[in-house]
Amino acid sequence: MSIEAILEKIDADQPAALERLFELLRIQSVSTDPAYADHCVAAADWLVNDLKSLGFEAERRDTPGHPMVVAHGGEGGPHFLFYGHYDVQPVDPLNLWDSPPFEPVLKDTPNGKVISARGANDDKGQLMTFLEALRAWVAVNGKLPCRLTIFLEGEEETGSPSLVPFMKENAEELTADLAMICDTAMWDRETPAISTMLRGMVGVQVTVHAADRDLHSGMYGGAAINPIRVLNRILSDMHDDDGRVTLDGFYDGVHDIPDEVKAQWDGLNFSTEDFLGEVGLSVPAGETGYTALEQTWARPTAEVNGIWGGYTGEGFKTVLPAEAHAKVTFRLVGDQDPDAVVAAFKAHVEASLPADCSASFVEKNGAKATVLPVDATEFTKAHAALSDEWPKPAVFAGCGGSIPIAGLFHEILGMDSLMIGFGQSDDALHSPNEKYDLASFHKGARSWARVLAALT
Repeated sequence: MSIEAILEKIDADQPAALERLFELLRIQSVSTDPAYADHCVAAADWLVNDLKSLGFEAERRDTPGHPMVVAHGGEGGPHFLFYGHYDVQPVDPLNLWDSPPFEPVLKDTPNGKVISARGANDDKGQLMTFLEALRAWVAVNGKLPCRLTIFLEGEEETGSPSLVPFMKENAEELTADLAMICDTAMWDRETPAISTMLRGMVGVQVTVHAADRDLHSGMYGGAAINPIRVLNRILSDMHDDDGRVTLDGFYDGVHDIPDEVKAQWDGLNFSTEDFLGEVGLSVPAGETGYTALEQTWARPTAEVNGIWGGYTGEGFKTVLPAEAHAKVTFRLVGDQDPDAVVAAFKAHVEASLPADCSASFVEKNGAKATVLPVDATEFTKAHAALSDEWPKPAVFAGCGGSIPIAGLFHEILGMDSLMIGFGQSDDALHSPNEKYDLASFHKGARSWARVLAALT
């Protein structure tokens, strides 16, 4: 097998590959809106047919929500599972798009040509880089590189309600030696990244209850407790002056960053001033003693995402509200337990309530953090393969966000995940004018071909 022949095939097939991606992008597979349910089915069927053309046994698996696509092909060597999702975010506000979101086009930018359409990056363009690598492999060698399972879902953008039941029901079929995920980004336009640390997340909505109805602030102000004031104090007490979270046991399971990982991060061309300056800020607000990169990749957080109560319309309505509400989420690292963190938050709230107040809670399902073995053979080989393709060597990167599927693969199927993606920081995911660099689409396919060659 010659990897150079496969890479040459990918290069030669770029116009056809781009048209295939455009076909998929034209399908309006918005998962959150029931009006687009038939479009989600159409996207699943399109992928089934494309996978069959590559020699897979592929089928659409219907669920209570949108369908899964499952395909099996190849033989011998290691067994890999590749995951992506074909559903996309809504396009609103439509008036902010420079071109129709489901009519993909190529556009010139200062950084080169880009593919503009909803789903161009997240995740249709990304998943098609892998399929185009396989297409070239089959064209050159007449077969797939090894045993492969393809697993594509249609509900990622709506919280994947069907995913866990489907995985549990089909665990034996889906389990492989290693999962591959393509829903991440590069470090910069010349430096590919393997994401090895993902923060977990859990959330709670808290309501503080006081009087049995809203009260006139003239008649009751001073004598009656105001739940907004109570809730504000409770939430502000979650952090000390050094930015540390004060909940009992919150840091149980939080580990120091390994020296070798910290050294690599310190060597990245990361500028705190640029990072915060892009959003109009200047000073890191997390735990004292940690860099902004460490604060976002490797430290846990407690954040208030929304707070409300009383009258919030135009003008004034002088009431003491009966209730105050807040939505709080926690980003988790290391071995932090989402259930223990929620329990600690509830205990903090309840211990801080004054007389005449009570609290109620609504929990959001949580996911633990994911830490992957960067010293494993598959990771070191993939690192070398990516470094061969791009101008600068690949980096092992953290990720401040959460990709629950990686944790679910480990928890339910016992698999680690190799997370490689080719997005850029300015790709406008979930926003109008979403895009995907044409170079990312092209070199992404070449990168996956190199990775598969290195691992098989």
